[in-house]
Amino acid sequence: MLRSVFFLAVVLSFFEATAADWSRFRGPNGAGVAVEAGAVPLAWSAEANLEWKAPLPGPGASSPIIIGNRVFLTCYSGYGLSRETPGDLENLVRHVVCFDLVSGNKLWQRDVEAAQPEDPYTGAGVPAHGYASHTPVSDGTNVYAFLGKSGVHAFDLDGNELWTADVGMESDPTKWGSSSSPVIYNNTVIVTASAESQAVIGFDRSTGKEVWRQEAEGLDGMWGTPALVQVDNGRTDVVMCVAGELWGLDPDSGHLRWYAKATDAQHAYTSVIHDGNRVFAFTGRGGGSIAVDVNGSGDIGEEHTAWTGRDTASFASPVQHGSRLYVVASGIVTAVDAQSGERLQRLRLKGVRRSGGRFGSLDYPSPVIAGDHMFYLNGSGQMFVLSLGDEVRQVRINEVTQDKEDFRGTPAISGGRMILRSSKYVYCVTDKGDTVAETQVTKADPEEPAPSDGGRRRGRFDPMAMFDRADTNKDDQLSEDELEGNRMADRLRTLDKDEDGLISKEEFRSGISQLFRRGRYGSRGKDPRPDRPQRPETANL
Repeated sequence: MLRSVFFLAVVLSFFEATAADWSRFRGPNGAGVAVEAGAVPLAWSAEANLEWKAPLPGPGASSPIIIGNRVFLTCYSGYGLSRETPGDLENLVRHVVCFDLVSGNKLWQRDVEAAQPEDPYTGAGVPAHGYASHTPVSDGTNVYAFLGKSGVHAFDLDGNELWTADVGMESDPTKWGSSSSPVIYNNTVIVTASAESQAVIGFDRSTGKEVWRQEAEGLDGMWGTPALVQVDNGRTDVVMCVAGELWGLDPDSGHLRWYAKATDAQHAYTSVIHDGNRVFAFTGRGGGSIAVDVNGSGDIGEEHTAWTGRDTASFASPVQHGSRLYVVASGIVTAVDAQSGERLQRLRLKGVRRSGGRFGSLDYPSPVIAGDHMFYLNGSGQMFVLSLGDEVRQVRINEVTQDKEDFRGTPAISGGRMILRSSKYVYCVTDKGDTVAETQVTKADPEEPAPSDGGRRRGRFDPMAMFDRADTNKDDQLSEDELEGNRMADRLRTLDKDEDGLISKEEFRSGISQLFRRGRYGSRGKDPRPDRPQRPETANL
């Protein structure tokens, strides 16, 4: 028996040592694809194939990462847990938490008091995602957590704090905060502090010393996470999608190497992915999609744009499997040919349950792929499993709980385990050989019909008809739930003058005529921050 126990321990140690780390937002280079052979179960429930669940100190929209046999994620507590009774802002605390991947035991927790003044828990932005929206990143030895205005905090894997660094105390005019997660290139931790200082900052990962800083007004409205694209053996670019453009930065200096016009979207919620030198971006409602072949310098858009498309994203970033790209928005899965940009399939997920409330289902999680299956988690905790191939098919819906919890982080995968985080717990799903009852809903709707005319009648724009069409419950106000899926939702939210999360009919009527003649900041006044260039400083090539 002792020999068997020893052998099992050796096997488990070898397995855990060789399992691929999920070391940043959406795993290896942000692709959202598990690179190992370990099988993730296709079916689970609150009773079956759930290895463990562990309570969290508070909610968060950040995603878990996995390093070896440890899980890391961030949370917040003390303030902003309820719109009705947010509490005292001075009590806001952010947390970095570490769990054992195998047992679910909490190994350590580090608490960081929030730097003040912090953005309040009001309006449409902060209440939607809270105060822990940036996913940590690890180099395998240490873990680095970007905590917004509270700065960047580095810990070793045992929770010993190594250094802290400030990124700024500014706010974007809408006070929506930031969510772009840090990435690591060689010895540099790269942080996109879009709201805090309109800057991309490189920190020495050993000391926390600021190595470079590039400030740009064009970072406004950017919430995605950059990708590292190896252009050739001697060059890697930090590529990000901002409002209206794609940028490629030198990771050693932050200087802008190239830029390209992307889409007309005023916000960039999603992260780019890439296949070799080709970068793909799917932008917000009404924005569309684009593929750019990365190379050259300066304005490369006209020469290097491979294709543009009409397919859009919401909050979820795209993922690639073989020659196809997949994006999920408002419960609709779209498959696009990576070479041509042609739409190949579009289907609506069956059995979607919305979380309800003023903000509806905030579907922040992005899809991930393991083997030939795509896993998509929505805000209410439903995990849709889809088989990929010549046709996307919905296989089943899984849930780890029937309780009301918000799921806003993207799953992490390592060693045949999938880690999910909600507003209350972290869950570990693995194949235990359990039998799981078949789900009743496995069929998806066919091609979606074309979108409505958005309020245009006989060639004329009728704004109140647009309001009436969006006001589905006919209560003379628009909620976030009713705005979801509207391609003009980002602009319409600026009409919420009293920032109560609802657009009254009077707010709509009085503001819509000026909406498209305003500047970027709408009715919220002139940007109080320092004047900065539109793009980062250009590299000397």
